[in-house]
Parts: sequence; C-alpha cells; structure tokens
Amino acid sequence: MDIVRWMVNGMCYLLDVQYPISNSQRLLSIIFLSTLLTGCYTSKTNDYLLYTNSIRGNRVVSSEELEGLIPQKPNRRILRTPLTPALWIYQAASRSYNRDSAINELAAKTTEFERQSEVLGDNQKALKKLNRRFNRDARKLRRYAEEGNWWMRNLGEKPIYYYPRDAQANAAKMQFYLSRTKGFFRATVGYSVDTLIDGRVRVNYLVNEEIPYLIRSIAYDIADPAIQKLVDEKKKDSFLHIGDRFDGGNMENERTRLEELMRNNGYYEFSRDYIRFPAVRDTTAQNNRDSVSSPIDLTVLILNPPRQSAHPVYQIGDVKVTIAPNPVQSEVNQVVIPADTTVTNGITYFYSGRRYAPRLLDSKIQLRPNTLYSINNYNSTQRQLFLLNQFKFVNINFIDTTARRLHTEIRAIPLEKYEITTEGGLFVLYQGQGYPGPFANLTFRVRNLFGGLETFETNLRGGIEAQTGFANAESSGQTKYYYATEIGLTTSLIFPQILFPGRLRFSFNDLNPKTQISLGYNYTNRPDFLRQTFRSTMSYNWQKAPKHQFSFFIADINLIRSSFEGGKNEALRQQFKQLLLNNLDSTGNRTLYYSFLPSFASNISFAYTYNTNVFGQNRRANFFRVAVESGGTTLNFLRDTTIRKLISSTGLQFFKYLRFSADYRHYIPLRPRTTLALRLNTGLLYSYGPEQAAPYEKYFFAGGSNSLRAWRPRRLGPGSAYPRTEIIDGKLAPKFLTDPRDKTQKLPQFDYTFEQPGDFLLEGSAELRGRLFHFGADFNGALFIDAGNVWKLRDDPKRVGEAISLQKFVPDIAVGTGAGLRVDFSFFIIRFDAGIKVWDPARRYLANGEIVDERFILPQFSLRKLSRGPNPLVVNFGIGYPF
Repeated sequence: MDIVRWMVNGMCYLLDVQYPISNSQRLLSIIFLSTLLTGCYTSKTNDYLLYTNSIRGNRVVSSEELEGLIPQKPNRRILRTPLTPALWIYQAASRSYNRDSAINELAAKTTEFERQSEVLGDNQKALKKLNRRFNRDARKLRRYAEEGNWWMRNLGEKPIYYYPRDAQANAAKMQFYLSRTKGFFRATVGYSVDTLIDGRVRVNYLVNEEIPYLIRSIAYDIADPAIQKLVDEKKKDSFLHIGDRFDGGNMENERTRLEELMRNNGYYEFSRDYIRFPAVRDTTAQNNRDSVSSPIDLTVLILNPPRQSAHPVYQIGDVKVTIAPNPVQSEVNQVVIPADTTVTNGITYFYSGRRYAPRLLDSKIQLRPNTLYSINNYNSTQRQLFLLNQFKFVNINFIDTTARRLHTEIRAIPLEKYEITTEGGLFVLYQGQGYPGPFANLTFRVRNLFGGLETFETNLRGGIEAQTGFANAESSGQTKYYYATEIGLTTSLIFPQILFPGRLRFSFNDLNPKTQISLGYNYTNRPDFLRQTFRSTMSYNWQKAPKHQFSFFIADINLIRSSFEGGKNEALRQQFKQLLLNNLDSTGNRTLYYSFLPSFASNISFAYTYNTNVFGQNRRANFFRVAVESGGTTLNFLRDTTIRKLISSTGLQFFKYLRFSADYRHYIPLRPRTTLALRLNTGLLYSYGPEQAAPYEKYFFAGGSNSLRAWRPRRLGPGSAYPRTEIIDGKLAPKFLTDPRDKTQKLPQFDYTFEQPGDFLLEGSAELRGRLFHFGADFNGALFIDAGNVWKLRDDPKRVGEAISLQKFVPDIAVGTGAGLRVDFSFFIIRFDAGIKVWDPARRYLANGEIVDERFILPQFSLRKLSRGPNPLVVNFGIGYPF
C-alpha cells in the first residue's frame, strides 16, 4: 500500500499548476500511473480481472450478436482507458465490509423476534408493530449480506474475474448458436487469453464459421387443404427464400407470420406449436474443400390437431357490449341486464348509468357478428376503445358455443365523468432558455359531455423561471439574472372522430381519429418584452400505428399584442426595441420590428411523426418529424396594396409566410447502458407579402440546452454576424462586455444580450451517453459535440454576415463540445450540460485597423476563468434528454 500511496501523491503532484511540464506530458503521466494503480487493485486472490472480450474470425455473423451470448461483462472503464473508478470504490469499500457479521446479526434478530412473538401472544397491535420493525431490519441486513454496504451497492461495481470454465462455456454457446441458428453447421469456436501488463486478462474468442448452408429447396407439407390454400395465397410474404442462408431467426419470424395468418382467418385455436421446419442437409458437398456453401432442403410442416382431420374455423357469434361501473356477471344464456339496452348493427349495448353514442362505439368495434375470428380485429377493438380516454378498463372474452361460434363479451368500466388534476414543481418554461422555477398546472376535465364520447378540458397553467444571457444594462459586464413569467388558460373540446362533411371521415375510423377545437389566452412577461396572445385552433389528429402519428391544423388563428413599455426591465426592453428598429433587410424593411406590432396571424399546418424510440429501452431506434406550415394563406387572394390598406384601417399587422422544419434522430446502443445518439435538425422560414415579416415565434433560433450547448439560449448567429455592434472610428465593430475581474481584457466576451432569430436553421449533434452510478436515481454521464447555426435569407446592410451564402457556408458552422450529467428518476430526467466553444464564426473582426481571426476559440478556454474570458463555460439546465 505504500507504493500505491506514493503513486497517488505523485499524480497529485503532477496536477499541480506549478509543475514545470507541458499539459500533454502531464496527461500521459497520469494515464501511465493510473494504469499501474489499476494493476495494484486486481484481486485479493490469484484471480485475474477481466479487461475485455474480443471476437475474432467472424465474417458473416456480427460481433455484437456473439458478444450478447457472453454474460461476463468487463468492469466499466472511462473512455476505453484502464481507469475503472467504480471498481476502485467497490474494492476500497469492501475492506470495511463484513458479510459474516450481517448474517450472524440477522440470525440473532430472527431468534429474538420469535421469542418476543411468543411473549406477546394474542396482542395483535404489538405483534403488528414487532413484525414491521423486524421486516425493516431484516431487509436491510439481507441487502447488506447479498449486495454489500452502501458504497458497494450505489457507487461501486463488483469486480468481474476471468475463469477458464466461463470462457469454455461461452465458446460452446457461440458454436451452438452458429450451428443451430445461423446456418454454419460446421462452425468451431475456441478461445485464447492475453495477460496485460497491469495483470488483467483479455479473452479472445476465435471463430471459424466454415461454409454456410444455403436453402436449396422449400417444400410444404400441410395436412389441411384449406390452410394449404391460404398459405399458397400469402407465400410472397414468406421470410424463407431459396438461396438464403439457413437462419433460425428467419424461421422464427416465419412461424410467427403463419400463426398470425391463421388467427386472422378464423383459426381461433391455432398456435405455432403446429408448425415445424424439418431440414435435410446434403452431406456430399461438405466434403468438397473447394465448395463455398452446402445445400440444405427445408420443409414447412403444419400439423393437424390430434385426432382431427382439419383445423376448426370459428366465426364471431353474438356481440354484447356492457358499460357499467362494475362488470356485470353473465353466462351464455343468462344475462343480468343493466338499466338501458340498445341494439345497433347487430351488436347489443348494455348501459348502467351514463349513455354513450352507439354509432361512435360501433365504429370502434371491429369484431362483427357472422364474420371470421381475427386476432387483428380483437387487438384493434381493444386498442380503439382504450384510446377513447373514456374507460379505465376494457376486457374482451370469447366463449365457444355450438357450431364453432364465439359468443363475444366486451366489458368496459368508465372513468369518472368529472376529473380535476393538479401538477406542480420545478420546470423550465422555455426549454433551453433558462433555469428552473416553480410552475403549477390545473386541469378540469368532463368526459362524454354530450353523450358522444366528447372530452371537455380547461387547463390553467403558470410558471416562473430565471433567465440568463442578458448583460447588465449598466454595462457592468456582469451577467444578470432576470425572471420570465407565463400564465395561460386553454379550453378544448375533443371529439373521437374527424368532423368533416361527407363519407371521407369514416375512412379514419381505424386510425384513432380526434378533432380538437381550442380557445386560449397566453400572457408572457419576459425580460426583453411583454406579449399577450389570444389563440383559436381546430385540428385533426390520427395515427396509423403507435409509431406513425399525423396532425393537421386546418385553422390556427392568433391575435397578438406585444409591448416594450413598463416593468422593472424597461431599460433592457428599450434597448431591444431600438435593436429591432435598426435591424433592416436588403429591401429596407424592419421585418423583426413588424413581428412585435399588434397583429393578426393565421395559418394551416401539417405534421408527421415517426418514432420507434421507447423511453427506458436501450435499442436501435429512429425518430423523424417533419412539419409544413402556411401563414396568411387566404391573404394570397388579396393584392399587397389591399393588405396595406387593411393594416392601416385595422391597426393590425398581417403576415404571409411559409415554414418548413424537419428533425431526425438515430439511437445506436453500444453496450447495455451505453448509447450513441445522433441528431440532424433543420428548418426554413420564407416571409413574403408587403412587409416580408412573420410572427416572432415562427423564426428559428440556435443555442441553449436543446441546441448548441456552448452558446447561451437563442444567442448564436445569424451566420457570422456579430451578436451586437457599435461604431468605432466610423466603422462597424463588435460590441464587447467589460469584465472588472479581468485586468488584461485581451480577449473579452461578445455582448450576447439579445436573442438572434434567423430564417434558416441547420444543426447537428452527437452525444455519447452512459451510466455512471446509482444513488437514489441513476446518474448518467454524456459527452457531446454540437454544430450548426441560423441564417437570414436577406442581408442587413447595417449588419454584415447574416445572410446565408455558399461561399461562407462552411466557416459559418459553429461548433461546441462539452459534457453533461443526467439524473434519471425513471419517470423524469434532470439534465445539466456544460459546453465550451470550439469554432465561433463571429470571431473575425477588425481591431486597430487589422483583421483579428479568433474563430478557432477552443485554446482560449481556461480552467482558471470558467465564467470569464472569450470562451466561458456555459452551463445549461434541462428536463429530459436534449433529443
């Protein structure tokens, strides 16, 4: 232990800022000593720690598939280095761990518990208290004995050792998998062991796949002629094809497909157990050393039920729907009828209490009398009824009656008609723009308002948050915190159908359709402006499947009023107003200023979302969302002169614009608790009409916790333009912040006081996510790199560099990097991200008559000046993952 202590002291000495060596030398020394330190903590016995498993020699089957067969996973390392802090904590904490003492104490407490139980006798109250105390103590002692002390359980990681018997078992398991599942019947798997310099072991699994077996022929042996005909009709959908490699996964998929095919065509009792795949290998080709494959003949065998000549086919008999607070007990020929009974399209509805429109219920029920049984219709019926948000429980039972007809009973327990829900806590009002503050949400809901399965909702919400990124108006250079307040009231009426004339609306019956009509008011009091919005919308929503969602706003009407007057932040608001007035496009219009005039904004929009990502599951997944929006569409029937007269007579601004946005995300699992997440996000806003302006909320912004995290919220761009400017010696120059703490002021920070809207957005991110430790919640770490910017479509003659241009497009891409911490409570995630700038496109300017190019700004980051200098550390707070 003396040598270990010497190494730790040496590492600390090397980290001392006074030590006269370079940073690279210091880093290499730390890594070298950490490697030696790791070797000192291998094991108290002669066992070797498992460093890594490697798969070699495989050509067709992926290493990820074979690694999944290995249960022994090496201890977690930091960025593939030999550093294993969780293991160190575990081994250090295990020195004070005494399992035998915990077992002895548990035995003593158990004996004492039994003695006291006999003494108390029939005293139930005392016995209950004694049981509760004993169970609590016993649970703690068992967990201590089985999992270790608090440090070992929450911050440590149990050492994973190499044992020859494990390697042998894993090699045999891989060989069995290759031969029985992947079509390499002659495959062999061995292993070798490398002992590293730090005493740990790398196990190399040596795979020899040999030649694959390819399907030469597929024969069908089906005893039931009706099933034979059905299989022949759907043979094109088969997962098995001549010439493909024999694959157990494809055979399992084919077994599932055939089972679903049968159960969707009346075969209620059919199961996959009737399906077999006998295969015959050609042994003549395997002895030919020049052969690149061997043939195999496959048979699809579907057996009949025992002692039957065919599989029975079932039809749906009578269908009865019971809606009552409690399920009504019924038999086939004896039903306790509730207060009200209705028959619609052959389906009998029993109500107890509230009535529901049978026509709408009928459109959700796919199980119809005198039709063949279908598992898809069963699933669709249950899903459609549940998604109505009217029932807490939906159950479907089938009773086999005579003549193979299924008596169908659908029972639903309704939710409460009136419901009030409240929610409160800490939240971020404008995701990516500030720090958390208190919020409250009150919702009043009335179900089945008019008897047609409608839902009426009234939602009152409010919140306060702290916002940063604003420089002190007195130019002190200190970043000042301001408060943003939002209060909103929204009333909605939701119908479980598409409200549209004609029969087109019926084609959405299987797609969980909804029509939502809303009316709302929103009050926003931000540091730089005040805004009030009255909004009325009508939208259609439907989903083809849970991963395919569609939204169509046929009307979105907004009456907007903004103000820069009054409040504690009037000086800041006047600065922002003056900035808007000075912002001109190439035609001389004050487009941004027009966005804050009293206005009337209307639009129609369509959005499609594809999402295979499931929260809490680490698997390969994709997310894609695309939205198109047309604002002021009906104004296209008017001339610009007419629109100007309308603006003049009403005192309201009118907008005409087109907006497009697309967001793509891809998730790649690298290890069971390690994920690589990728994102590409883009958007385009084209404003046209007399003023060539759009509502402020429709512009794009970059920077913040869900964007480029090395910049403050919504402060990046546009393009390579300076965030704020001033005139020095008759020339345009960037405006800097003065910092009284920095005496040299060689490379000051830019003034990022105000937000920077743009017409075109392009940004991408890559984030490596992994679990660190568990302490009440999962603490996860992340390393990320972000790149992107926003641009204007029209240049401002007073502000060079805003407009997008092919000549300077690449240099205009800002780059930031950093690390993050996520606290995962399973039902929500708190996120902290710290980012620094790598490339700042705005850092090229004139100073003292010379061009200063500081765009590669990463070297200007300093641990001594985390919040100062030209490249400060930017800390973002967020709820949930950034993407």
